[in-house]
Amino acid sequence: MIHDQTPCFTAFEGQRRIASGPLADVALAVKHAETRTTAPIAIYSDATGRPVDLDLRGSDDDVTARLQRTSPVEATGPRGRGRPKLGVVAREVTLLPRHWEWLSAQPGGASVALRRLVDEARRANGERDRNRAARDAAYHFMSAMAGNLANFEEAARALFADDRRRLAGLIATWPDDIRDHVIKLVERI
Repeated sequence: MIHDQTPCFTAFEGQRRIASGPLADVALAVKHAETRTTAPIAIYSDATGRPVDLDLRGSDDDVTARLQRTSPVEATGPRGRGRPKLGVVAREVTLLPRHWEWLSAQPGGASVALRRLVDEARRANGERDRNRAARDAAYHFMSAMAGNLANFEEAARALFADDRRRLAGLIATWPDDIRDHVIKLVERI
């Protein structure tokens, strides 16, 4: 399985897909589509299946510049203490006293031990975590775009049971672009 590292987004005008690709490209396609339609337009993150809100005011250059200035770190708030050049972010961790005792006895201290444990868990569970994220993304998208369509509940059950053949049969009558996008998201599982 190949995992593309470039975030991908997909925009829908009603039930019709109008663009898919990098956020800047999709944002500009939506900006131009808004001038010719009154139908609702929504942009979805392919990674999460959730809608994305964008500020599309101004010229194409204004929109692109705003998107380039917005980074994941800026979106989560100001940076605190830590090692910013390494990307270290300080957050609160709540543990029982026996956990703190064990962590502080580890070589390098609590931070090194926690980073090592997280890396080991990511290696051991990476594929399962990616599959769960892809399934969740497909479900979030399905809920938003197909929640009122025929067979939605059964399709959701088939998705979580990883019964792709049944899922494909249940969504066969859905609008082509919605059905195809669900299949695209499910194929990442």
